[in-house]
Amino acid sequence: MIRLKGSTQFRARLVGSVLSSKSVAITNIRESEEAPGLREFEVSFLKLVEKITNGTRISINSSGTAISFKPGLISGGTIEHDCNGTGRSVGYFLEGVVPLCLFSKKPTRITFTGVTSDDIDICIETLNAVTIPLLSRFGLEELPQIKMVRRGCPPDGKGVVSFACPIVRELKAVQLTDVGYVKKVRGVAHAVRVSPQFANRMVDTCRSILNNFLPDVYINTDHAKGSAVSEFTGPGFGIFLFAETTNGFFYGAKRTADRKIASKEDDCVIERKDVEALTDPEELGLNVAKQLCEEIARGGCVDTSHQSLLILLMVLCPEHISKVRIGPLSSYTIEYLRLVKTLFEVKFKIVGENTSPILENMDNAQEYRSDLPMDPKYNSVLLSCRGVGFKNLSRKVT
Repeated sequence: MIRLKGSTQFRARLVGSVLSSKSVAITNIRESEEAPGLREFEVSFLKLVEKITNGTRISINSSGTAISFKPGLISGGTIEHDCNGTGRSVGYFLEGVVPLCLFSKKPTRITFTGVTSDDIDICIETLNAVTIPLLSRFGLEELPQIKMVRRGCPPDGKGVVSFACPIVRELKAVQLTDVGYVKKVRGVAHAVRVSPQFANRMVDTCRSILNNFLPDVYINTDHAKGSAVSEFTGPGFGIFLFAETTNGFFYGAKRTADRKIASKEDDCVIERKDVEALTDPEELGLNVAKQLCEEIARGGCVDTSHQSLLILLMVLCPEHISKVRIGPLSSYTIEYLRLVKTLFEVKFKIVGENTSPILENMDNAQEYRSDLPMDPKYNSVLLSCRGVGFKNLSRKVT
């Protein structure tokens, strides 16, 4: 049994445990905080993993500060999962289980109920426009399908998202080093139970920034009403953008207005320590446009939020060398590389643009800095590893 400490990368630890078939014990979960132990969204994710798998055993101590997780087999099937009341959106749960559903015994169909977009987790539009094209690079014959049935804004949510995932036998090793140039930007600005002008104002602000760099910028507006929005959801608005390169790679950026902006209820504000709260559609549109430009400037074949998924897919590839180019390693990605080394015993070679090794080994990963000047020569790095040859034995060879 592998012993880990703390609450960081909770989803990644559980998913890695299932895929590597190694039991994990996690201790010291927020022991020093005023409210120690697991949060509602973490317990909910545990329940979701238990639904997807067969034979998983979970043991949690009375205070919730320690759990023991023994993974079972990935069974898939038809599942319903309620994310309401957890404090996280559907994207938190869907992003975590996508790698599991690819290797399930049966095709997976999950209906999620809850908040469809917040200012914390990945949104459904990002999963459709950025995540699924990334999966296609690894040789999937059929791609997962994600459909927004009904929007739901925080805090009440009540939105509905359907997810259908076919099964694969094995992935294909990749060589993703030539990123190309950005050729177009697309996006969606949505408004729920607020004036449709909110969406138009966000679009105008984004275009005022992005049209300085390229003319091919189209952002649709979605003013959800009628059956497209839950009657129980609160007001809200947000915007999602993605850029596509000439070689078919995608970068995503999104922001969602805090509920305080739309409903003026202070007791429902979701605190964000890393990002300043937004106050109007113009600020939100400006923030998203700058965020997308920063992702493009970092370079690489994926944006920052998809670095860990890319690494996991490379690890699960056949026993061949996969090589990809990505932007600066985020602190989350560095920790994820350590986790991969622990669970799968896979080491990555990390080489800079000038082919000189940046990291001799992951024990010195804290020496790597992600705040270097915005120059592709110094920012982008080459990641390469040999896959573990993971196969889904439940799927027959055709």
